[in-house]
Amino acid sequence: MRRYSIRIIGKPKIQIQNIVASANLHVHVNLDKAAFLLENNMYEPEQFPGLIFRMDEPKVVLLIFSSGKMVITGAKREDEVYKAVKRIFEKLNELECISAVEEEEELEL
Repeated sequence: MRRYSIRIIGKPKIQIQNIVASANLHVHVNLDKAAFLLENNMYEPEQFPGLIFRMDEPKVVLLIFSSGKMVITGAKREDEVYKAVKRIFEKLNELECISAVEEEEELEL
């Protein structure tokens, strides 16, 4: 086995570029209605089962599924993830795009 030695001079600058997180809202999301009412989204259920929502503040992309689960990408800080989840939940609730999950259904998940 051949070894290469790499000399690091000084302290390297480390910078977070992209945080990927997942969340579960524990609700059903009506993606058809959300796609119609939300701006900056893309929803083609024949191609991909989730709604792709581009949020301006914080600047992240959310992949939202009808199960209430989501993936958040593009955040640079952890607090941006929490803010994005809170904002999308409030927005979906305001637009009446969410409904409660039955207790039995939630136990199966």
